[in-house]
Amino acid sequence: MKKNHFWLLAALLAGKGLLAQNTQQDSLKVQQLDEVVVSDSKFELKRENSGKTVIQITAKELERSQGKTVAEIINTKSGIEIAGSRGRDGDVLGVYARGGRGRQVLVIIDGVRVSDPSTFSAEYDLRLLSPTNIASIEIIKGAASTLYGTNAATAVINITTKRSSQKDISGSFSTSIGTNQTAEDQNYDLGSISNAVNVNGTLNKFNYVVDFSNRYKSGLSAAVTPENEEDVFSHYSTNVRLGYQFSKDFEVSVYGNQTKFSNEYDASNADAPNIGRNEQERVGVSSSLAYGKGSLHLNAALTDYETNSKDTFGESVSEGSNWVLDFYNKYVFGEQWHTILGVNYIKDEAVFSEDVDFTIVDPYANVVYVSDFGLNLNAGVRLNNHSEYGNHVVYNVNPSYVFPTSNGYVKLLGSYATSYITPNLTQLFGAFGGNPDLEPEENRTIEGGLEFKVNDRLRFSTVYFDRNEKNAIGYDVNFMSINIADEIDANGVEVEAVWFPLDALTVDANYTFTERKGDNAIRIPKHKANVTLGYQLCEKTNVSLSYAYTGQRFDTDFVSFTDVELDSFSLVNLYLGHELISNKLNVFLAADNLLNEDYTEVIGFTTRGRNFRLGLNLNL
Repeated sequence: MKKNHFWLLAALLAGKGLLAQNTQQDSLKVQQLDEVVVSDSKFELKRENSGKTVIQITAKELERSQGKTVAEIINTKSGIEIAGSRGRDGDVLGVYARGGRGRQVLVIIDGVRVSDPSTFSAEYDLRLLSPTNIASIEIIKGAASTLYGTNAATAVINITTKRSSQKDISGSFSTSIGTNQTAEDQNYDLGSISNAVNVNGTLNKFNYVVDFSNRYKSGLSAAVTPENEEDVFSHYSTNVRLGYQFSKDFEVSVYGNQTKFSNEYDASNADAPNIGRNEQERVGVSSSLAYGKGSLHLNAALTDYETNSKDTFGESVSEGSNWVLDFYNKYVFGEQWHTILGVNYIKDEAVFSEDVDFTIVDPYANVVYVSDFGLNLNAGVRLNNHSEYGNHVVYNVNPSYVFPTSNGYVKLLGSYATSYITPNLTQLFGAFGGNPDLEPEENRTIEGGLEFKVNDRLRFSTVYFDRNEKNAIGYDVNFMSINIADEIDANGVEVEAVWFPLDALTVDANYTFTERKGDNAIRIPKHKANVTLGYQLCEKTNVSLSYAYTGQRFDTDFVSFTDVELDSFSLVNLYLGHELISNKLNVFLAADNLLNEDYTEVIGFTTRGRNFRLGLNLNL
């Protein structure tokens, strides 16, 4: 079950003639292939006019992934490896995009940057997200610092939460139960429960959304130990959004979120409590005012983070918060020039031995030109003004050219972009390893590729990327933060395809080759591939079979402090959905790791074996 998995991948891709049944799938094909993308320009543009291969995760895909975490869903996309996503729910995750590290990936929720400044990497903890509150996810790969600022060096994960319906009141409820077991211990005890409820609507000019979700996981040990004792993970999230449409051109929304999770883990002293509690609280406002061919937009939020841990070393508390304000003007000249002028404000605060903070004020400008003869150009510039580091300019140039064909198009694309990552508060001032003399990290990214579409039946794209890092931040033998002297180079190829060989059959596939030079490149596979076959058995029943291959990679054994090569592995997942009442009630059955593959994802940590989930979705 190792080397032969590429042959299974080839067989899945060649499965055009396996199924034949006509159902009403035309609208689905148009929706998936004629996408409108937003994240790479902040304008709604046809996919063919975008110079990036933006990944879109739709509400339908999220619905068919019920019971999975956001990290599991994103991990199936090209160019991204999320270490820990295949293990226990409480495992700490690391997002590696295009051979980069977590600090180089920016997460945005409803237009606002989110990150925890009290942690070492200042990454946003994906365990805080509830998939049931998400309407869609767009992922831009490559440098996007001109639009989104610091940390947007390898990817931007842009998340949009659910909005209110036009009815006075509507709602939804979803629930699922399942097993939570390793490959070696197939006991089939119930150890996974998730629930979500959402109420929303529009009353004249007022709209509202209220939702609550929780999930509970038991049955697995965090670490591989002889005892394999149970470590429990529980998660609760509440969201409220209230909006008012003052006129057809002016609207304001305010929102709040509270998320808590509790996580048991393993440490050197098994008799200690070994439990961590994390809490996030966010309040924000968003507003837009349209005028003529332009519009003004404001997104602002304050987020507080608190982590409380009790283990062998006693009790520790870390606290951090960040203020974010993004104000920008969009204007379209002559239907071809889409322009943005804006300013972004960030203030990160954390509590160490004393309160520390820094501020970033970034004015930025971006322009997209969409010609009537095939040329598209996306270009921008941003002035990063940091309270500790002064001014630094980043920019991007992203041309593309579309050749229309009789049944689609062929698009050539390329880009050159720079990005700039300033050290976070822990790296600068943290009690353990803080170094105020650190230099900011600088990145340069080059991309080139092509995309073609045929008859709403096939879309294929391939992109080559090359990224150079200077002043990358690591740590020395004493675990003090330092700038690594050697430069780091990461390059590779991403291939994506969406194919409708039959009206009822969908094939969605991607492959990524990544090579990183300059350090030990831990947890970054050179080869990674995913294939999903979706088939509409009848008008109310659908089935999907997915295959995920993760190639060999290295991980550090922190017992011996040596790098160990980990074997490749493959996972096969199955999903079956049936609509009991049209557009009202559907049920599903999902099987993950169907072949019960036993593998190592992160040295010393548990991975899940074959598991089953059963659930339902009710819409009112």
